[in-house]
Amino acid sequence: MCGIVGVVGRGPVNQLIYDSLLLLQHRGQDAAGIATSEGNHFNMFKGHGLVRDVFRTRSMRSLPGFSGIGQVRYPTAGSSDSAEEAQPFYVNAPFGITFAHNGNLTNWNELRESLFRIDQRHINTNSDSEVLLNVLAHELQRAANGISLDEAAIFRAVTGLHSRVKGAYAVVAQISGYGLLAFRDPHGIRPLCLGRFESSAGPEWMVASESVALEGSGFAFVRDIEPGEAVFISLDGQVHQQHCSPPAQHAPCIFEYVYFARPDSVIEGVSVYNARLKMGEYLADKLARTMPLGEIDVVMPIPDSSRPAAMQLASRLNLEYREGLIKNRYVGRTFIMPGQAVRKKSVRQKLNTIGLEFKGKNVLLVDDSIVRGTTSREIVEMARAAGANKVFMASAAPPVRYQNVYGIDMPTQDELIANGRDEQEIAKLIGADALIYQDIEDMQKSVMDLNPKLTNFDCSCFTGEYVTGDITPDYLKWLARPRQEEGEGGGLQFNLGFAANDN
Repeated sequence: MCGIVGVVGRGPVNQLIYDSLLLLQHRGQDAAGIATSEGNHFNMFKGHGLVRDVFRTRSMRSLPGFSGIGQVRYPTAGSSDSAEEAQPFYVNAPFGITFAHNGNLTNWNELRESLFRIDQRHINTNSDSEVLLNVLAHELQRAANGISLDEAAIFRAVTGLHSRVKGAYAVVAQISGYGLLAFRDPHGIRPLCLGRFESSAGPEWMVASESVALEGSGFAFVRDIEPGEAVFISLDGQVHQQHCSPPAQHAPCIFEYVYFARPDSVIEGVSVYNARLKMGEYLADKLARTMPLGEIDVVMPIPDSSRPAAMQLASRLNLEYREGLIKNRYVGRTFIMPGQAVRKKSVRQKLNTIGLEFKGKNVLLVDDSIVRGTTSREIVEMARAAGANKVFMASAAPPVRYQNVYGIDMPTQDELIANGRDEQEIAKLIGADALIYQDIEDMQKSVMDLNPKLTNFDCSCFTGEYVTGDITPDYLKWLARPRQEEGEGGGLQFNLGFAANDN
């Protein structure tokens, strides 16, 4: 999962993109990058780490221009250690394109082969995003009329891309001398939205993964970019849009509502915060049906994503709600940290208990989801060490039993604690006295209640049903191979124009 942003402004956009990436930092902590456009020049800076650590005054000064794109990266395909795989990416032909992508392609390996054998394009990394960029570049070259380009040709290129590419993708790209292109996959699995700011010089436009990046930067939310739709914003602020793929089942990723998105975002017309409140209500109803409420003294969230669900559950069941786990906000999100050993070590650094809230009590801990079980096991042990009499666990999401292939780092079923186990077995493994999972129908209703137009979701990690229709057992076995690690960390700085840039 990554966060992307693109801006067409009336003045320098480097600070605006930086601020927007800070608002999307929760979507990726591995790397960050910005590419701006100034005349015929692209300028880029990217590196490993958080946004605040990657960019310094010197690097920001090297990013002039009135339009640009940025990304915060959480690696799924490719190497998390290679700075070359940080985004944005760049190709010089046709026209010059910078590119950032959120999602994961399911046929990227086949595309890479065809790009080499048929299109004669070289791919320099193991990133599916570089593959997607080169597909776009090839289709633009086919659609363009010589050295000129218009929005009709751009939309033909996106149509050609959709016909070749499968998987989940939300994209922002700059085409040198023309403007900003944004598009989503035909199923709309990954989110993308459009915002507008009225400046004295005219309208400015922003495209971002979540509405919080728009609103936090002073832009008014306009709408979600629709599945299969492409939006092109010229450098003078003219907006063109077109659907570039045949109609397909709209299936946004439900894990955005469960965990990934910020609670103050609105995705597909649904407040993420309100969806999590609804999950708490449905979970409360199941809890009331399945266990004696008199055994629970206090409800506690595992901060932060589960807080709305825990509060609503406690309120609905008239149970006491307390905050007994305190989060160190300077430790990254454990779920998106590469490597099980790193995740396990970080749990105790990330959370600490208030012993008074646990001592002698039967505690119900509420989490947004349970994936590998490492965090849950550590927290149950912490609760018992703090003096809890009994520790119950409730998950606002159903059991995660299957691999995700659309951008969430669940590469093998063997890593998933719910794979091949029932609730009692999982409860024993994490050390809980009881474990209650949300029903999948209730999780879906939590979102559909707020927008009845949404009738389908990508729930593949819960159901094993993949909306793109191309996932086979052999593919899942191939996906489970150990990820190749290569390269070294550090920042990379580029001048991608026609003249040297003084840095």
